[in-house]
This record gives sequence, structure tokens and C-alpha cells, in this order.
Amino acid sequence: MESWVFKQPSLARLVARGQGDATGVNEDQTPVSELPRRGEPRVLRVNGRVHTVDVPDDTTLATVLRDRLGLKGLKVACNQAACGACTVLLDGRAVFACHTLAAQVGDRTVTTVEALATGETLHPLQAAFVEHDALQCGFCTPGMLVAILGARNAQGTLDREQLVRAISGNLCRCGAYGHIIDAALSAMGEAWDCHR
Repeated sequence: MESWVFKQPSLARLVARGQGDATGVNEDQTPVSELPRRGEPRVLRVNGRVHTVDVPDDTTLATVLRDRLGLKGLKVACNQAACGACTVLLDGRAVFACHTLAAQVGDRTVTTVEALATGETLHPLQAAFVEHDALQCGFCTPGMLVAILGARNAQGTLDREQLVRAISGNLCRCGAYGHIIDAALSAMGEAWDCHR
């Protein structure tokens, strides 16, 4: 019997199955035998740039992004795919980077919160978060932004109910959910470039 490594399901699929956390398994399973062996360099496309990293097979995407590439925008809080702080886009789809192995990424494109702003100009969703005071401590903000972007990529313009579902896998311990939803709703009419 072949061993399998389970890749984190997208937030939208979890929500569709009535699960707000990462307890499910999606159909994109990668057999361990197909993963690169230790010492094989992995080429990752992150935020429009190509990076080559040499990490063990069991290294998470979150570890590579934060520790190897210095992208500290995504946070790692639970390391159990239960809080959403590490949410990134993988080919435009929201996934938890703490439960996605770097070896599973392959030739897909990774987008982190760092790619949203253009220079000093905030992405429309980021600007709406500021305008609507949709953050308090700010720890959950990167994951919330990326989860909303992933849902918009999948579904187009979102209504209040769809936004609530989109962030159901993301925890805000400060309780700013109302402001987060209001901010996202206000930005829905803007043109977004959210799949890089």
C-alpha cells in the first residue's frame, strides 16, 4: 500500500463541506514516491519571482516562505491548519501554508500578502481594511486578506454570506469580523489583480 501526503484543502472546499478547519483531505493528494527526495532543489514561483530552495521533503511551505525567502507577512500560529494565519494563494486558490509541503507546490504559483501592494499603493482590499478599521492587533490580517482574495478568485464578487464563509477558516482573536466583512464588501466593486 502506497503512503500518501495530504495537501491542505482549499478554504472554499472546506466551507462547502461544512468544515471551518483543515480536517479534510482534497483530491489533490501527492504520493510520497512522487515528491522530490532530500537534497533535490525545488524551484518555487513566489510573488512573480523564481526561487530555488534546497529543503527536506517534510518542510512546509510556510517554513520556506518565512525562513528561506524572508516573507514574514504570513504568520504561523497554530501549525495545525486551524487558524488561517498562514493562508497563501496557490495558483489563485487559498491554502494553509503550514499544512502544504514545499515539495507539493511543483510548478504552481504562490502568492503571499507581500504581493498585494504595488510600491506604496495598497491593494484595494488592503485600503478598505485601513478605511474600515478592519484590524486591531493585525496578526490575522494577512491571512484574512489572502483568504478573501482566494474566494474572490474562485467565485467572483462576493456577498456578505460568501465572505463569512470565505473567512470561516481564519481566526481573529480580537473579534474584528464585522469590520473585516464591511471592508471586504466595500472593496468588492474595485478591479482586483489578485492572481499573480
